Amino acid sequence: MDWVEAMIHTRAPQRPAEAAERPQDRHERVAKVIARAGVCSRREAEAFIAAGRVCVNGAVIASPALNVSRSDTITVDGQTLPARERTRLFLYHKPRGLVTTNADPEKRPTIFATLPSHLPRLVSVGRLDLATEGLLLLTNDGGLARMLELPQTGWLRRYRVRAHGHVAQAQLDTLGGGITIDAIRYGPIEATLDRQQGSNVWLTMAIREGKNREVRNVLGALGLTVNRLIRISFGPFQLGDLPEGKIQEVKTRTLREQIGERIAVMAGADFDAPRGTSPSRSSGPTGNEVRPRPAKRARSPADGTVDQPRRAGRLPDRKNRDARAERIDVKGSKRPRSRDRARGPRPSRPPGKR
Repeated sequence: MDWVEAMIHTRAPQRPAEAAERPQDRHERVAKVIARAGVCSRREAEAFIAAGRVCVNGAVIASPALNVSRSDTITVDGQTLPARERTRLFLYHKPRGLVTTNADPEKRPTIFATLPSHLPRLVSVGRLDLATEGLLLLTNDGGLARMLELPQTGWLRRYRVRAHGHVAQAQLDTLGGGITIDAIRYGPIEATLDRQQGSNVWLTMAIREGKNREVRNVLGALGLTVNRLIRISFGPFQLGDLPEGKIQEVKTRTLREQIGERIAVMAGADFDAPRGTSPSRSSGPTGNEVRPRPAKRARSPADGTVDQPRRAGRLPDRKNRDARAERIDVKGSKRPRSRDRARGPRPSRPPGKR
């Protein structure tokens, strides 16, 4: 028997399709399971394990490098983990001045402190910095959050930007091949000059990586200073008319269709588990379900197609005319309102006719 035949005979037999791994037999890291149960974040779960607060099948564990299945019994501080909830996704219109974190060392207000209490424990898909507003995705599934924020997922993030300075479309077109700033390489960026408004310009930018302060750094290299940044879409999900500070839930069926089977499997999403029954408070906003609007298609220098949002988000009313003009710009409308249009003299009526 030659070495080829030996490898064939010693190869482990493949499992038939009907004997594929069942969900209850799937093994995952214990910290990940604790985080999915909504007890704490994955990092906090690792700290609990190091402190000896976690038991698996009655035995205290000291390392998070332990794989468990659904048949294992896990307790934290003597309390059994709650049943795993269905994977859920929410659209949130983040206002300026809020930090995307659960606890800020500088005691600044956070987005999670403003959410309704009846919602499950949520984590953000990526982050928006303090001065950035617009669409932020929130989910109760840490695995899904990590998958959606990866550049490999290929989901487009689209922004409306107001920046101080002047720029030509030809300069913005150079971003289609990417740019290196301070030894940091930024991938292809689609940028469109919408209009010049006094000393400011309004732009629409589309990126896929979402690196820290990417839009601000890239425009800064072109001599622009960003003074307003609004995210209006993330992949197939649009900000639309969601009011500032409000949250809406995506229907399970829609979520399943939009993320696709590949991402769902890689994230370990569970759409069949029951919804959680977190206590709700009697007052405050509620999370209504919403279906994301279909997106138009436009050309992209990166791969030929991008998701073009139908409408940008409606911003809160302002008390002065300049702010109202900015709101029109953010919504992408270039037509002035009827009361602002130039009106010529009315034609004179023929005598004797009404």
